Amino acid sequence: MSTHPQSCYHCGSQVPDGATWRIVVDDTSHPLCCPGCEAVAHAIVDGGLESYYRYRTELPERPDERQAAKAETWSVFDDPGLQAQFVHPDGEEGHVRATLAIDGITCAACAWLIEHRLNALEGVASSAVNLTHHRLRVSWDPSAIKLSQLFAELAAIGYEAQPYEPDHAQTRLQHEERMNVRRLIVAAVGMMQVMMFSIPIYVSGPGELSEDFFALFHWLSFALATPVVFFSALPFFRNALRDLKTGVLGMDVPVSLAIGGAYLASSYAVLFNVGEVYFDSVAMFTFFLLFGRYVEGRARRRSGHSGNALSGVLPVSATRLEADGSERILPASELAPGDRVLIKPGHGVPADGIIEDGESSLDESMLTGEYLPVTRRVGEQVVGGSQNMENPLTVRVTHSGSHARAAGIVDLTDRAFASRPRLAQMAARMAHLFVLRLLVVTACVTVAWWFIDPSRMLWVLLSVLVVTCPCALALATPTALTAGHGQLRQRGVLITRADAIESLSNVTRVIFDKTGTLTRGEMQLTQTHPLTEQSSERLRAIAAALEAHSEHPIARAFRPYRDATLQARQVKSVTGSGLEGILDGATWRLGKPDFATSQTLSTPGRGQWLLLSEDDAPRAWFKLHDGVREDAAHTVAALQAKGLTVELLSGDTQEAVESLAEQLDIPVWHAGKSPEGKLERLRELQAQGERVVMIGDGINDVPVLAGADVAIAMNGATDLARTRADAVLLSPRLMRIFEAIEIANATRRIMRQNMIWSVCYNFSALPLAAIGLVPPWLAAIGMSLSSLVVVGNALRLTRWRSSTVSQVAPARPVTA
Repeated sequence: MSTHPQSCYHCGSQVPDGATWRIVVDDTSHPLCCPGCEAVAHAIVDGGLESYYRYRTELPERPDERQAAKAETWSVFDDPGLQAQFVHPDGEEGHVRATLAIDGITCAACAWLIEHRLNALEGVASSAVNLTHHRLRVSWDPSAIKLSQLFAELAAIGYEAQPYEPDHAQTRLQHEERMNVRRLIVAAVGMMQVMMFSIPIYVSGPGELSEDFFALFHWLSFALATPVVFFSALPFFRNALRDLKTGVLGMDVPVSLAIGGAYLASSYAVLFNVGEVYFDSVAMFTFFLLFGRYVEGRARRRSGHSGNALSGVLPVSATRLEADGSERILPASELAPGDRVLIKPGHGVPADGIIEDGESSLDESMLTGEYLPVTRRVGEQVVGGSQNMENPLTVRVTHSGSHARAAGIVDLTDRAFASRPRLAQMAARMAHLFVLRLLVVTACVTVAWWFIDPSRMLWVLLSVLVVTCPCALALATPTALTAGHGQLRQRGVLITRADAIESLSNVTRVIFDKTGTLTRGEMQLTQTHPLTEQSSERLRAIAAALEAHSEHPIARAFRPYRDATLQARQVKSVTGSGLEGILDGATWRLGKPDFATSQTLSTPGRGQWLLLSEDDAPRAWFKLHDGVREDAAHTVAALQAKGLTVELLSGDTQEAVESLAEQLDIPVWHAGKSPEGKLERLRELQAQGERVVMIGDGINDVPVLAGADVAIAMNGATDLARTRADAVLLSPRLMRIFEAIEIANATRRIMRQNMIWSVCYNFSALPLAAIGLVPPWLAAIGMSLSSLVVVGNALRLTRWRSSTVSQVAPARPVTA
């Protein structure tokens, strides 16, 4: 016998067979799907708020069953230092207020439930939910109730809250957005009312309307159009004044002339009862201009720069392990390098660090764009902002707060948006020159119509100024670049310099470094060949003492062999060759054979070998192995299929480089190259007309990264390499490089399409307006539509999908 599956009374999910969770509402027992729904439902009903279930129009999200485990973290919000960031004094004596961001709000019943639950608490003065932005503004008496209790009460009814305190930039943008909406509303109301008074004048025949009605309608139109001009159109006049002061004519200059000229001429006609009235045209094209810019602004914000989102990645609180083994919950901003923190399942990683105990899967999608969790073990790094999913971890903090990687990503992104690429600068110059020529043409058209038909002169003047306003031309590149940046960011490629997208679309050759780029950069010491009577353990410990002072991937292979009793002094790194230091009074060198000793030696076999020497005397050979990245062959094949030349340029031995080149089917490779040699090779290719993209990760790659047309740093690159790069991979997947080139090509193609469209539109619309075929209201619609076409075309990048990646197969299987 089959039974129909039951739905959870609280969240609507399917109730598992044999579930015992239930809630009684209105004397009726209802099934629930999980303990989380049971806890939330009972909290609602026990608080006398069962009406929520009758009023709601949408089902809520399924509550997190681990809320109880998180309860202990709410006490961190009682910390005075943390509260100082988002809690402010309220008007009433002793009361404070805060704005909280609420997750899980689905309908008006949610707002009713939250407000009634909090307002019933002793000490809460008021609470109000902003249903549009999912924010709660609450005022309370801190002497009667703690902030942590408010968070607990919200969690009890199924809503997770976080402090909401926008930075100055967000506050300014929010204020501007609110003002833009108000200006749009005033323009819309004014346009409708003015048109209501203008239509009778247009449709009435001679003598059907008396002079008194004509005067009344004109005066009413004058009164309604005035706030439209002086409030709604104020940004146009302000921007035009700024452009005139700086000497760079923008799109707002002709718009301001059109609106101001039409309003002044119409006002003169009403006041002195002479000439034509154009208040309906003024209100109409002000509305269409504002509406077009509002839609364009919303689209750009939706698809563009996510710096504020990245800034909020790090959790607010952290659990620090004290010296006596106790746990202390404190604001994450107070963590310092060296602190040990406990990260429980379901909690966020509060800072960058190294795992000291535990193994778990972490969700790093916010930073890397990779949706699959990654497993992290003892000794591996974790990134602040990732989410722990399975087991508790003990992490030693290395970077926190503004020094964490998430904060560094924001800084790099801000650098990219602070400047504009060459194509965008060219478009801005074109818009400036176009406005200058448009004003000259408009003056000529005005003079011509003065002789042809003075009564239509102002009408034609307005149409010419508005219909040819270069809004689309000015938006052609910024909208495409914003959408391109957003698409790359979603795929784990962070653009750090403005012209990187344009340069990527022109590359002809892709050069890879070897270690840490095509390979994983996870070196392992596989063999030790002593050349002296000292034990292998002793020799490995000496090498580890030298490598303790290096950030190179090779240093990681010697970490397991560190001996605290051995400390190397005066260690210096010879870029591309090796390390030198003093230990027990002797000079030790570790690196390439010709660096470690003046003697001529042959390596014991194929592969990557390092030589350890003491006072120029060889002491041991170390063989290192580094696995090839899983998608390296796929990436190389895809780039070659696209017609790009792939080259391997490395400082490693010829045997190691040749072996990897054969595995990945890379026909052009160079081994044993020093940083100077790599840069020389790069200059040689550029002299031949090649446009080169270089991918590297180490300090030894910095010179060639700086000299490349486009420099891409791997996700594990050193800080210096990242700052010299034009783009940074946030994910270890090399295939992102191929996707970045394709997205760059698509972005450049759309920029060109937008520029061609905007230029063709302006040059075709100008003669039509000049001969009087385009009325002012139609000019406003045409100009707005041309801008929306540009924005819509750019937004196609947000739906970009690679059509060739899946068709490219690796040339041969790759073994680690």
